[in-house]
Amino acid sequence: MSELGAARDILETLVGFDTTSRDSNLALIEWVEAYLDRHGVPHNRVPNAEGTKSNLLATIGPSVEGGAVLSGHTDVVPVDGQPWNSDPFAIVERDGRLYGRGTCDMKGFLALALAAVPDLIAANPRRPVHLAFSYDEEICCLGAPALIEVIKREIPMPAFVVVGEPTDMVAVNGHKGITYYRVKVTGREAHSSQTQQGVSAIMEAVKLMSSLTELSARLEREADPASPFTPKGATLTIGIVHGGTAGNILARECKFLFDLRCPHTLDPQVVLAPFFAEVAALDAALKARAPEAGVAIEMQSNVPPFAPEPDGAAESFARRLAGDNGPPRAVAFATEAGQFQRAGFSTVLCGPGSIEQAHQPDEYVETAQMLRGAAFMRRLVEWAAASPPA
Repeated sequence: MSELGAARDILETLVGFDTTSRDSNLALIEWVEAYLDRHGVPHNRVPNAEGTKSNLLATIGPSVEGGAVLSGHTDVVPVDGQPWNSDPFAIVERDGRLYGRGTCDMKGFLALALAAVPDLIAANPRRPVHLAFSYDEEICCLGAPALIEVIKREIPMPAFVVVGEPTDMVAVNGHKGITYYRVKVTGREAHSSQTQQGVSAIMEAVKLMSSLTELSARLEREADPASPFTPKGATLTIGIVHGGTAGNILARECKFLFDLRCPHTLDPQVVLAPFFAEVAALDAALKARAPEAGVAIEMQSNVPPFAPEPDGAAESFARRLAGDNGPPRAVAFATEAGQFQRAGFSTVLCGPGSIEQAHQPDEYVETAQMLRGAAFMRRLVEWAAASPPA
């Protein structure tokens, strides 16, 4: 749409970079750096240990406290096996929607932020706006912690962090945390007719998965009816299972991955304490049957929850810019907002698009949402140009 101007063109460019989390995001980062260079905006890479991916931090305006951070991730989820009706890495505009991987989650917000750069510069801002673009949000929010450390160490304390995840351009003040665990059960191979000679890792793993299924049901039953989340309580799901080599062999190995999503009122370690005890008991029992057998459990990630803030400074800021007078809102999905909040920053979620379109085939963002996002950015420019309160 012509009303979107540069934001639409930038979004088309960003979507054209396949930044699926398993791959590098450096081509996109290099493009953003060149764009910032054309506008004379300083920037700083915060790479991963291998140098194959990078966060990016940039500042428009003076080096003073009280600025705003616009935070977003550059990676997207895979399109493998999804029945797309168009090229997922090319923008297709149809019926008031912009289709393409990442349009909603969350390159639409990145495009809006970048499109606002020339206007921010022209406004001669008195308060800075910081762009904080991360990698690997889609795989356990791995990139943001290093970026946050650089923000804490190298720029004056910002007043607000706006994480532009898809929220329909309204303010969200809370989300659940997420912990991922990998469980590996090791048995002893034997012919399936000679069960006394071996240990089936799969059959032992099923016992643990059954316990997790029961725990999941209990968490649902015990959910606080006043919870703002949908679903209301903590949720536990088993997402991946691998094991076995043949139907007539007792499986030597079975691995499974599960996630637990808790509101800030629940400690995942406390929730899982009985399961950890069961894992330890089963490990001892299996080793008694076969020394090489056993159970190992490993936490793969621990993304903190995002809790409503007592003063809600970032939430009030986002509501003012978004023209949002609605009720308080929380979402079930996890983001980098909890990491920013835990580091001491007042934080809010607010960005274009709906989570219902994220990760789907034919992902899209409505042009109406992008227009609301553009209005948000215009008000941000006005805020940055205004004199800070005494």
